[in-house]
Amino acid sequence: MYILTCLWFAYVEGYKGFQCKFSPLVVSRSLTLHPRSPPHHLLLAPLYSMGLFHATKKRVIVSWSVSLGVAALVAGVKRMPYPWRNIVDAGVVVGLTWGMLSILVGYVLACAKGVSPADPALPEEATKKD
Repeated sequence: MYILTCLWFAYVEGYKGFQCKFSPLVVSRSLTLHPRSPPHHLLLAPLYSMGLFHATKKRVIVSWSVSLGVAALVAGVKRMPYPWRNIVDAGVVVGLTWGMLSILVGYVLACAKGVSPADPALPEEATKKD
């Protein structure tokens, strides 16, 4: 059960969630930041890169929904008995490690190629200014 859960989280969270969707967005949005960016974008760069603000309406809704959904799942998993919580935690570690590596590799590749890996989902007024 432990190995199957880790494999499932690697695919669903790591590959499908992070590598295919979230990581390209984070890398693309982080590449839009520069020294002339508004100070609050730089100060809140992780939140900006996640699409939690200064993004299209759809992106903001999806980002907040996913973030709040993950928080609710964490609260639920914390109430699980042994050994189920440990099994789920191991899967989460696998998925988050995959996600961290996909962001790192995506950033290095984007910098090397000079190409953004995804649409940064900036709001209309921001794309007209740039």
